[in-house]
Amino acid sequence: MNMKGKIASLLALGVLIISCESDDNSVDLPKGEYDNGILITNEGAFSGGTGTVDYISDDYSVTESSIYNKVNNENLGTIVQSIGFNGEEAYIVANVSNKISIVNRNTFEKLGEITTGLNNPRYFAVSNGKGYVTNWGDTADENDDYIAIINLSSFAIEGTIPVVLGPEKLLAQNNILYVAHSGAYGTNNKVSVINTINDEVSRTIDVGDVPNSMQIEDGYLWVLASGKPSYLGEETGGVLSKISLRDYADIINYNFGVTEHPGSLGIDDEEFYYGLGGAIYKMNIEDTELPTTAYIENISYYNMTIYDDKMYVTDAKDYASNGSVSIYDLETKELEQTFDVGLIPGGVYFN
Repeated sequence: MNMKGKIASLLALGVLIISCESDDNSVDLPKGEYDNGILITNEGAFSGGTGTVDYISDDYSVTESSIYNKVNNENLGTIVQSIGFNGEEAYIVANVSNKISIVNRNTFEKLGEITTGLNNPRYFAVSNGKGYVTNWGDTADENDDYIAIINLSSFAIEGTIPVVLGPEKLLAQNNILYVAHSGAYGTNNKVSVINTINDEVSRTIDVGDVPNSMQIEDGYLWVLASGKPSYLGEETGGVLSKISLRDYADIINYNFGVTEHPGSLGIDDEEFYYGLGGAIYKMNIEDTELPTTAYIENISYYNMTIYDDKMYVTDAKDYASNGSVSIYDLETKELEQTFDVGLIPGGVYFN
């Protein structure tokens, strides 16, 4: 082979190697306009309005409001309570409208909706290949609360599970569904344990009054309860319950003061975070006592979410004008950015 031929062969080999390396180290392309970002649910006005979903890109360079309306040219409905995910699908729950809108989570194109079989729906989770959504039922009837079972292929409700008063947030693990019962417009102090193979409640666990958030970590279910507020006439303090998942019999309760009402339990790197009295507190998973000193002070929040070393705090302000979401670095405690969002921002979710 002459010199020109050798050079040509070497160049061709180089191109082939580069091509193979490019294939092996290919960069994941965005799956849609709203991939790689943060979704904020805004409840909206209780009557005469609609809830919305806002988007913030991961690098904070792009913000967009009311993305569902923009993509689908229709409204979500009154009081957007929450979003739950099933793979590439997002289930957006509108509480007062008794509706769940299903979209592609990255493009927000509508895939379907559920408008029958719901009665004051609240939160959605997936277990054993099925969807589950908590329902308060008729709030004047304390005995009609239930979990609706959703066929994830047809988006149809195919059954219900009766439960005690006020089912709210749920967590799923190993074909088990854990449901916190805050009590709807009343109060409750239960967690239901549901076997999603036979869709039956296997037991209920007593926790603090008005459980509001849960985490599963280190073989335990951690349940944070806010306690009964003073306006009910029988004020009780918050409780953090540590419940063994082996048999649910081993329970340790960390009790707050009677006038202390914590909320929004989050976890990051075996550190718990929760809100209390205009501040954020931090507690290591191995701690045997509640912290007495705030980790971050002077926080105005409606809800708080911990994710990937950051804290996302929503502020509903006066509940009549648009709110905001503020993002903090958990290690430095520094405020990174604050964004204006919609009316009564409640949940923060991640694509």
